[in-house]
Amino acid sequence: MSSERIDSTRAPEPVGAFPHARRTGDLIFLSGIGPRVRGSKEIPGVTLGTDGEILDYDIEAQCRSCFDNVRTVVEDAGVPWTNVVDVLAFLTNMKDDFPTYNRIYAEYFAGEGNPNPSRTTIEINALPTPIAIELKVVAQAVG
Repeated sequence: MSSERIDSTRAPEPVGAFPHARRTGDLIFLSGIGPRVRGSKEIPGVTLGTDGEILDYDIEAQCRSCFDNVRTVVEDAGVPWTNVVDVLAFLTNMKDDFPTYNRIYAEYFAGEGNPNPSRTTIEINALPTPIAIELKVVAQAVG
């Protein structure tokens, strides 16, 4: 089975040699997407020290930016938001950040008019850039 590369012109550039997503059959598999801003190294809600270490972060700002970036890639793939079927979330601080993440997740993914996908949330030690959240999403392609 062949697959099609999907690159968004609006989402932040990938930090490695991979596309934003791939379409295979009737599924869209998004690469891990964080809260960065396209065209810059800016990370909403993150304060970095001169050595690049995280001094402080706002998980709500990161979650909103991350969810918005995912939505952008899904839309640019030509897929309705309601077709998101699975979300895998990586958090670097489950104890402190999960309640805020869970609340904001519900705004984007639960309730009427939202996809209400299956979900897994795991804690990890670090992500490739100084972020506290990254999402990996699967959506069903249209037609």
